[in-house]
Amino acid sequence: MMKHKHFLGFFFASGISFYLPAQKVIPQSIAPVFAHAESITGRPNYLDSPFNTAGDRLYMVGHQNGTFPDLGWHVKGEMGGIWHHPIKLMDGFEASVTTDGATVALTKADAFVNYPFGNKHIFNTFSEKITVERLQFVPDGKSAVYVEFLVKNKTNKKLNVTLDLKAISNLMPVWLGERTGMVDGKDAATYHSVDNFWVAKDALNPWYAVYGSSIKGTPSSTSEANLTKPNASTTRTQYTFEIAPNGVFSFPLIIAGSSKSEAEAIQAFKEVRENAFALVSKKKARFEQINQKSRITLNDKELETAFRWVKYNTDWLIVDVAGQGRGVSAGLPDYPWWFGGDMVYTLKGLVATGQKSLTYSTIDLIHRISEKTNGNGRIVHEVSTNGAVFNPGNVNETPQFASLIWDVFCWTGDRAFLNKYFPGIEKGLDWLIKENDKDGNSLPDGFGMMEIHGMNSEMIDVAAYSQKGFADAAQMAAILGKNALVKNYQGKADLIKAKINKDFWVEEFGSYADFIGTKEQALHLAQDAIVRADTLKKPWAVKELKDTKAKIETYEAGLKKGFVMHHNWVVNTPMEMGIADKEKALAALETAKKFTNPFGMFVTGIDRDETAGTDEGSFAAVSDKKIFTYTGAVMTLPTGVQAVAENNYGRPNEAYNLLKKMTKSFSYAFPGSIYEVSPDYGMMTQAWNMYAFGEPIIKQFFGIKPLAYQKQITLSPLLPAALTEGKIENVIVGTNEISVTFKQTTGSDTFNINQKSADWKIVLAQPKGKYARWILNGKLVQPQTVGDIEQVSVSGNAVRLELIK
Repeated sequence: MMKHKHFLGFFFASGISFYLPAQKVIPQSIAPVFAHAESITGRPNYLDSPFNTAGDRLYMVGHQNGTFPDLGWHVKGEMGGIWHHPIKLMDGFEASVTTDGATVALTKADAFVNYPFGNKHIFNTFSEKITVERLQFVPDGKSAVYVEFLVKNKTNKKLNVTLDLKAISNLMPVWLGERTGMVDGKDAATYHSVDNFWVAKDALNPWYAVYGSSIKGTPSSTSEANLTKPNASTTRTQYTFEIAPNGVFSFPLIIAGSSKSEAEAIQAFKEVRENAFALVSKKKARFEQINQKSRITLNDKELETAFRWVKYNTDWLIVDVAGQGRGVSAGLPDYPWWFGGDMVYTLKGLVATGQKSLTYSTIDLIHRISEKTNGNGRIVHEVSTNGAVFNPGNVNETPQFASLIWDVFCWTGDRAFLNKYFPGIEKGLDWLIKENDKDGNSLPDGFGMMEIHGMNSEMIDVAAYSQKGFADAAQMAAILGKNALVKNYQGKADLIKAKINKDFWVEEFGSYADFIGTKEQALHLAQDAIVRADTLKKPWAVKELKDTKAKIETYEAGLKKGFVMHHNWVVNTPMEMGIADKEKALAALETAKKFTNPFGMFVTGIDRDETAGTDEGSFAAVSDKKIFTYTGAVMTLPTGVQAVAENNYGRPNEAYNLLKKMTKSFSYAFPGSIYEVSPDYGMMTQAWNMYAFGEPIIKQFFGIKPLAYQKQITLSPLLPAALTEGKIENVIVGTNEISVTFKQTTGSDTFNINQKSADWKIVLAQPKGKYARWILNGKLVQPQTVGDIEQVSVSGNAVRLELIK
């Protein structure tokens, strides 16, 4: 038995001395790895709100104050705790410390600090004698979390300290577990005294949680029943140690699990227990590499920081499940599984940040499950981590997937990748028209991004994404030599584009229609919308909708036309896809400005009210938390879509303003993250933020538009006035790597471009007539005019372009 009163001495790390017991070697503290790492401290008024500590095989969700309350709504109250998909391992744990007879539970942290690779809770006011810091991280590729309590003696005398650990195992299946035969059994825990850990097992399944320390503890004789959750079990373990005067004791807690076997769970436990320092060092280094790829530096440090952390956020959402695959999940805590549509947005941004492998594995996962489920090219909407598909696919997701494949191919130049997925695209576009275009007008019917009851006629986003899907498929078909398909797909794209600009345009509203439908459909939706607006006390919307309803009642029965009803954000997708006529686009973009607040775009415009322009307060505080709802929400996806749309029509200042609105949500509630619903509601970490920031910044502000299969990169920077200088470094395009530096002054804009592969062509492009003179590598040149664009082509490792205004 280990005797804690004997000490070897201490070692120094970041100015802190750690005393180690002589009888047993305790794993090296992970504190030095955190000491000088990038971090963001949370706001004190959000300590009672969620955080996550994430890895690809396991993640932990609790509150920033150090507790693990029941949270989440998808499986009510169960979306927090510790998850190793497709099972939950534990609800969490509670530690309390006793010194000189005084016991305090560590449930009220004074501060929470987030790092790219882990986080820290600080308890420094509960005692005059000791302070505690709780550090934690999840190693890459391991189904375990490592937690370290640093207990510091503030006195000049030695202290005896007891740490009591209460742990609640709750081995249970993921959402939709019942569809694959996952039935929750009762947990029972057994203490293994030789190894100092508990093993909890589900009675009906080979599901295991293993937790404990490298320090010897004294357990309760048996696991306790949990009265509120009859299948869970609670254990208590007591650890006693001595801390020298002004010393620090490091107490490690490891929690591991497996959905397959006890041996696998124990192996993960032991690997992490013995190698925590090396594993956290490796994870920190990997996040530094994430930062290095597509690394931006801007005079706007807020935007620079938000973008960097959005790259980190995306990594936190990787879920790797044996037998299912590895991919980016949608969001934590309630959507820790995979979505077709969400991933299309996310991966368009992700591929531009050097994350090719993750982009590929996520596409493979979505495509494989879609083929298994549908077999006709239709892309699934939502699939749980046990492989159960909740929704086989909304209509927009299939053409969006085609556009994703084209975009990724442009960045990688990987013909094997194109050959692999194009047959599925062919099937999917065939399904899109044959199964969803009942009246044969080339506009598919069915649900798009707006999952509002009754919104399943000819939706504007379905039309816009279908047009882009066919146009992109035509380009892929041309590369593959499928000339008949080129003509077919481009013909459909041209036809849908014409219909969007004619049939969907509603001049009196200066907007594209939410949908095209019949009089009867429109009347039903109008009445529902009136009830919604009235309930939310939006008198302007009620009046507008009543006027609209009265007008609809005068239409002849069965007439199909475009209706502006909800002012949903999707009316801006024709501009996002760049297919709106310029005059209509500019009018619609101005209309869209009405439906914003300081954080961004409303999901549904009729939810806006008179205070929306100035209200910078919490959304969570005014929402009915008993029933989860997106009503009244401002979200990052609509705002990001709008930024892309603004850039497409030469309005970078407006796009920049939208990015700044989103940046207001950065670290608002969860430090280092941007909530799904601005500023502090819904998912605390959301995947599609990578699109909302990556697309407008990398592809539009910096203007990087590659055709890797041709060894060509077009650079057409579109800089907002507020960004006077900046650079993007180490952008991976195919086998090449490129960096771009810019500086804007009153009289000129200067760009310095460096690329690894000198033989690649760089096409420098700008709108016709924007600049008076072009100076390329010190020489005055005359750009070539191509339509509305002026451009010059050049190769070499280093290029300098000065554009005189």
